[in-house]
Amino acid sequence: MTAVRRVARPMLAAIFIKNGIDQVRNARDLAPSAEPLVHGVSGALRLPDDPVLLVRLNGAAMAGAGVLFALGRAPRLAATVLAVTAAPSAYVNHPFWSERDKAVRAEVLQDFLTDLGLLGGALLGSVDTAGKPGALWRGKRAGRDAQRLAKLAAREAVHAAEVGKRDVQLAAAKLS
Repeated sequence: MTAVRRVARPMLAAIFIKNGIDQVRNARDLAPSAEPLVHGVSGALRLPDDPVLLVRLNGAAMAGAGVLFALGRAPRLAATVLAVTAAPSAYVNHPFWSERDKAVRAEVLQDFLTDLGLLGGALLGSVDTAGKPGALWRGKRAGRDAQRLAKLAAREAVHAAEVGKRDVQLAAAKLS
């Protein structure tokens, strides 16, 4: 892991860990604002229609993924979980579109954009391969290697058959 990743991952993860812990601790207070979203997606995603439970689960997933990301353990998976948990949090916690007061709206929009930036950082982390090939590239490479080896094996089999045929013809000629 490069020095930049070693320093940047915990810096990015810190806010997710804090927000996740806050969601777990204050789930009852946050649930009313999450209720419309929970009712909208719980059926489609086959989740329980319990805003308090889902806020707690979202917070626990966010905090856990933040710790994993900070430690560099399964960083791409952890960053993906951070992105998935941050999106509904930003939507629920900062509904700038419903604010009528311009000053309050500007402040809520600022907070929303901050969360959006954190979401972007998590998305970048989810695709960061740290200079190593990703799973998709490795899979494609393995497929190409297997094709190449199969063609080579087929050519060698044809060559072995030709050599065998020639040996049989030579043996038959010696016998006659």
